[in-house]
Amino acid sequence: MSQDPLVVFTPSGKRGRFPKGTPVLTVARQLGVDLDSVCGGRGICSKCQITPSYGEFSKHGVTVADDALSEWNAVEQRYDDKRGLKPGRRLGCQAQVMGDVVIDVPPESQVHRQVVRKAASARVIAMDPATRLYFVEVDEPDMHEPTGDLERLERALKREWDIPEIRADGSLLSKLQPVLRKGKFQVTVALHKSHTDDVARVIEIWPGLHEGGLYGLAIDLGSTTVAAHLTDLDTGEVKASSGIMNPQIRYGEDLMSRVSYSMMNPGGDQEMTAAVRDALNTLAIEIAQEADIDPALIVETVFVCNPVMHHLLLGIDPVELGQAPFALATSDSISMPARELDLTAINPRARTYILPCIAGHVGADAAAVALSEEPGKSEDLVLVVDVGTNAEILLGDTSRVLACSSPTGPAFEGAQISSGQRAAPGAIEAIRIDPDTKEPRFRVIGCEKWSDEDGFWEETAATGITGICGSGIIEAVAELRIAGLMDESGLIGSAEATGTPRSVPEGRTHAYLIHDATEQGGPRITVTQGDIRAIQLAKSALYAGARLLMDERGVDKVDRVVLAGAFGAHISPKHAMVLGMIPDVPLEKVTSAGNAAGTGARIALCNVAARQEIERVVREITKVETAIEPKFQEHFVAANAIPHKTDPFPELSKIVALPNPSFNTGGGDSAGDEGGRRRRRRRG
Repeated sequence: MSQDPLVVFTPSGKRGRFPKGTPVLTVARQLGVDLDSVCGGRGICSKCQITPSYGEFSKHGVTVADDALSEWNAVEQRYDDKRGLKPGRRLGCQAQVMGDVVIDVPPESQVHRQVVRKAASARVIAMDPATRLYFVEVDEPDMHEPTGDLERLERALKREWDIPEIRADGSLLSKLQPVLRKGKFQVTVALHKSHTDDVARVIEIWPGLHEGGLYGLAIDLGSTTVAAHLTDLDTGEVKASSGIMNPQIRYGEDLMSRVSYSMMNPGGDQEMTAAVRDALNTLAIEIAQEADIDPALIVETVFVCNPVMHHLLLGIDPVELGQAPFALATSDSISMPARELDLTAINPRARTYILPCIAGHVGADAAAVALSEEPGKSEDLVLVVDVGTNAEILLGDTSRVLACSSPTGPAFEGAQISSGQRAAPGAIEAIRIDPDTKEPRFRVIGCEKWSDEDGFWEETAATGITGICGSGIIEAVAELRIAGLMDESGLIGSAEATGTPRSVPEGRTHAYLIHDATEQGGPRITVTQGDIRAIQLAKSALYAGARLLMDERGVDKVDRVVLAGAFGAHISPKHAMVLGMIPDVPLEKVTSAGNAAGTGARIALCNVAARQEIERVVREITKVETAIEPKFQEHFVAANAIPHKTDPFPELSKIVALPNPSFNTGGGDSAGDEGGRRRRRRRG
């Protein structure tokens, strides 16, 4: 039996015997232990920090002596003097094995370190990005061995990192020689290797050891808003998040109106493509400034988007998506240079990955939600609802996953609402209406206090009360129903009928006054009958889509609901249930996942294996097409009522008793006001 020292690594449990004098980093590599290193063992990057343990370890059958590792050396001392090492830590590239030893690899020293996702679930993301940094020492030119600098760089990467082959484009070659010589032939390279590539691409090169970081953008390209997360490709940390309105909204507020614009205006698709690409460059610059980094350090982007946005991003006319059979130009994932999308604000050699689409109207955003929330791994039947201008809905468990999209429109995001605005400081995001006094109190973005609390008006003086965002209008409509100010059909009663002067006339209908600052030159914020109509249409489309999936599964209820999207993180399950946005379930079974599509984009950015996984998963999802399902309209009409005309909501009735007022204003105009519609027909 070998008398070589036994080395045991924790937490992996991997072990093996190695000759005395073997560096710990070498042992880790040979055992396949997850120990990071960028500098290749030169003691300058500090990525390979380890913690040796001493004493008796009966579990491992070893006793570790104080001299189990070589003595602290000058390289470690220099690093400790300059940057500091935690007590008990050693550098794995410098410490050598001298006897039996147990070595712990701390989380920050692991290549595939785990990042806990706080909002959606307790599971983790293993860091394994497609783009990584490598420090190498390149042989200097030799007249007796005539090889090019790129070839010698490739040879160094193969020798030090076991990377067999690289490729580089012309823009990288033009800077290769000056960078090599500035670094005295010690350089750091950023290499990109996707799950489909056999050869690594050189994205960037720096002289010496690059410690300025490496970043990627995870982008959720929505119909109304574009959200981006600037992510550290080493740690997975989100350095900054930002969002802008999609400028394509001026061509049409929903997807089909943009398809129509393209059909009716030659070159219209090119206009929309140029607009969104310009916006993406602006967003990249702004988010880099917010994080105080050089935009050239952004070396990778991952996109999730619905099919129409997918085609317009790629410069493909979406006309085929406007008519059955809703054919995509491609449903596969796409890996390409970012410059082909005119993304000029980031690194010129940055790479782009676009998640696969599921079908003609169920896009990469739905795939990202599936990657984030994993309905196919759920033991109970879960409904995942990602709401935006186009709702993505998934229903599934371990046996089967179904998906559909539903055209909800932009109302849930505050668009097409009389006092609506994007979520920004000063916007009303939550509201409560007292059922007795009918008086409102509200909270705005940027202030934790409610409007009836001391200090609220002082704290909001700088921003003012500017409007109402998506979560605010959803809660406002639900609160009108709870307070008896609005009937089941969505009709607001008059001041006389409701007993409050906040019910103000507006043409033939009435509006509810939330806040009036006109005397101070501010806005007058109301919920109008038109606002309610927009919310009714949106929530009816959402509910009808969910019901179609439930019909396909042959069920009348689900076990739990996950709310995703911008509103999902802010609206209470109670208000969603009162509106009838989602099927009736116990409120404790309704959870929020925040921006699940954006999280899915982050997962794909941080873990290259996740890309392969979602490409497999989407092929197993059953797509249901709402546009051609006859029952969709039936479900839609029944869902116009608040919460619903025919479906019982027993769980909701346990927590709130919805009043049933009957309003007759003579000109009521709401989705469920059949009497009003008959009167209008008689008037011609």
